[in-house]
Amino acid sequence: MTPGNPERSRAPRRTWTVKYYRAPDGSQPADEFIDAQPPQAQAMIDNYLGRLALFGPSLPFPSSSQVEGELRELRPDMGRTHYRLLYRRSDDLFIVLHAFIKSGGPIDQPEIEVASRRWQDFKMRMDADPRRPPSAIGRAAP
Repeated sequence: MTPGNPERSRAPRRTWTVKYYRAPDGSQPADEFIDAQPPQAQAMIDNYLGRLALFGPSLPFPSSSQVEGELRELRPDMGRTHYRLLYRRSDDLFIVLHAFIKSGGPIDQPEIEVASRRWQDFKMRMDADPRRPPSAIGRAAP
């Protein structure tokens, strides 16, 4: 390759893995919430999850923002419907803990508490030795 050549060598872009939290009963509450939404909303939410996989921790506002500590939110909006997906990073994974429709103003504390409880359960089960099924990590997000 000669200097000034527009065909520069580029390192492959890293992609991040986004997974759903799996409850002890095997359910995946955030995934189930998304599946219950209209198809157009599902496609938009999937697009935001794809952005998270592509940009990882550098996904900027307004697509993502900090909620509390390391808890973050994806912020897909469809007209007047404000979807929120609360997630945290675990090493090279993003774990989607909770999904809901936000009414207005700041996120209600009970929604944050649901995500926090699920994170604590996730960590406890992932750190268990030996781990017992079902895995705290659910299916991959789109």
